[in-house]
Amino acid sequence: MKQVIVQNLDHPQNKPLRAVYCDSFACRLRGLTFRRSLDVGQGLLLVQSRDSRMDASIHMLGVFIDLGIIWINSKGLVVDTCLARRWHLAYFPKNPARFILEIHPDRLNEFNIGDKVRFEDYRPA
Repeated sequence: MKQVIVQNLDHPQNKPLRAVYCDSFACRLRGLTFRRSLDVGQGLLLVQSRDSRMDASIHMLGVFIDLGIIWINSKGLVVDTCLARRWHLAYFPKNPARFILEIHPDRLNEFNIGDKVRFEDYRPA
């Protein structure tokens, strides 16, 4: 399973953030459903084919943990963020996005609307 390192170019993080690169329909549909925990250094990057508000929406049904959500457009700019509460029906970004980064809620404050984000392939040491 492909993984990426997520870098905020405007506000560099102290700890690296590694995310599973999720570009298949099945992977996006499952997301973090039924997970009971998420390590503070890990996340899931849901990848859509284009910028869209509708396609970038998420559901939290069957998700047992709160998540920090970062919506990123195809230019690598953060277009919205939110704290997604477990079992909430749906969340939509304020602006079209192509990437949905689901992370531990403690890391949500590391991203702001307008920040430039880059993804690099993760290569284990």
